[in-house]
Amino acid sequence: MKPPVSKRFILFSIFFIFFLCVLASINEIRFASLYYLGKCAISKTHFNSLSNSSFQVTNSSETTSLEEIRILIGIPTLADHYHKRHFLRMVYGTQFPIQGAKIDIKFVFCNLTKEDQKVLVALEIMQYNDILILNCKENMNKGKTYSYFSSLPEIFNSSDEPYPNPPYHYVMKTDDDSYFLLENLVNSLRPLSREDLYYGYVIPCPSMDPFVHYMSGMGYLVSWDIVEWIRESEIPNNHLEGPEDKVFGDWMKEGHKARNRFNAKWSMYNYPEPPTRCTHELWPDTIAVHLLKTQEKWIHTLKYFNATAKLKPSKLYHIT
Repeated sequence: MKPPVSKRFILFSIFFIFFLCVLASINEIRFASLYYLGKCAISKTHFNSLSNSSFQVTNSSETTSLEEIRILIGIPTLADHYHKRHFLRMVYGTQFPIQGAKIDIKFVFCNLTKEDQKVLVALEIMQYNDILILNCKENMNKGKTYSYFSSLPEIFNSSDEPYPNPPYHYVMKTDDDSYFLLENLVNSLRPLSREDLYYGYVIPCPSMDPFVHYMSGMGYLVSWDIVEWIRESEIPNNHLEGPEDKVFGDWMKEGHKARNRFNAKWSMYNYPEPPTRCTHELWPDTIAVHLLKTQEKWIHTLKYFNATAKLKPSKLYHIT
């Protein structure tokens, strides 16, 4: 005797619901597996794309990549030069992020001497955290450069902030009348050694041999191991006075340092006017322009390199 239609319908419904539950469970397992595999594939693809790329994203909250170049750029200035610092923050801040690099720019000066400095500079530090105050008396060619380089290992090794080891691959000293195109700088450093490196614009101007004299104060860079040597060696400490870029070159010569040298001429040069043996016309293959002593020269340079290219259109302003 067959069961009533209602009972058959109920049994069929129960089996159908059971079948759907089993099917959903199987699909959930498959979906989870596919999701996991997909996530791994995406992560791997992202990592490989970064590793194979010439550059990576700067200022990322992710762990620093092994391929990332870390550079500290120090700009010696005076405590009272507030306007100059604000201008340079705009000039360099609009170049970020730089792919493939972590670049920190610090304004460097000696101990504060006036009450207004202690207030205004403190506010700057609170706002920008880009000032390095050395324990020295303000000077230009009497040891300030030594104070800068020799202080860095202790500053970053004992800092409350976590830094990798080394904290930077390269450390630069540059002038406040120099304009660096940071992406070009990074690109030029990528194939170079990260040990015993001395990089810059070789002096005298006609020379192309970086092993004869020294690098111009417009902007020279060394690897972190040389920074540590400057702190530990008596050679720099015993020779402090004189033109700071030449003195630095003397340290390298006397200490038999900087076996790896790179002359960035003519990607680094002085502003074209007035013409000298050190000048060059502005051109795309530029790493740095020096002697921007007037606002007109800065504006001409910034316009040439299209510094405002990232400005987004908005109804809030009209700039033509």
